[in-house]
Amino acid sequence: MNYGYARCSTNESKQDIDRQVRELKEAGAEKIFLEYEHGDSVVKEQLALLLEKAQPGDSIFTLEVSRLARSTKQLCEIIETVREKRLRLVIVGS
Repeated sequence: MNYGYARCSTNESKQDIDRQVRELKEAGAEKIFLEYEHGDSVVKEQLALLLEKAQPGDSIFTLEVSRLARSTKQLCEIIETVREKRLRLVIVGS
């Protein structure tokens, strides 16, 4: 399965997440997890749900590293989970 992860820092009324969703679909994401959460937040519920749901061989697409994590520590933890679960992480870019 190809999953997408889109995140904006503020709530729906202040930021538009549609561009991320559109680009993730174009990249091949079949199911997209949306999150309105500040990047520095320790708990990102939708990202945690995505990482829990993904199975070995699945791919996770995101547009930028900053959508996943705002610190090197957070990014390393996510990469370790991806590695342990044998997932594929794809940073699509803009």
